[in-house]
Amino acid sequence: MSAREATVAITVPFHDVDSAGVVWHGHYAKYFEVARCELLDSFDYGYDAMIASGYLWPVIDLHVRYVNAVRFGQRILARARLREWENRLLIDYLITDAASGQRLTKGTTSQVAVDLQTRELCLVSPPVLFERLGVER
Repeated sequence: MSAREATVAITVPFHDVDSAGVVWHGHYAKYFEVARCELLDSFDYGYDAMIASGYLWPVIDLHVRYVNAVRFGQRILARARLREWENRLLIDYLITDAASGQRLTKGTTSQVAVDLQTRELCLVSPPVLFERLGVER
């Protein structure tokens, strides 16, 4: 299977910026989340489907590399690309300027499956993920 990805367009709202008109660093995680939701929905395994399948998938690691400032009113593209899925969801992110394509921010998140009933960490991804991705284990 080739890597799955999804891209969403976002116009930076005023409430996301600091007094200099630059996006506050914590909001990049929100932009990643918007792209991640689009990615998960693309293979019908969004958060509601995860819960319905009996698993939670908490983010256990977040890394952000700030390359260039993002500003109020700027139109950006947030891309999420699924890199690994066998033992965790490892997702790469890239935020670019929608007009120029300039790289603005990149990052990664890791999510692991947790059994909803037992609250135990799964050491491998559950079969439902492979089914949704259309891949064999």
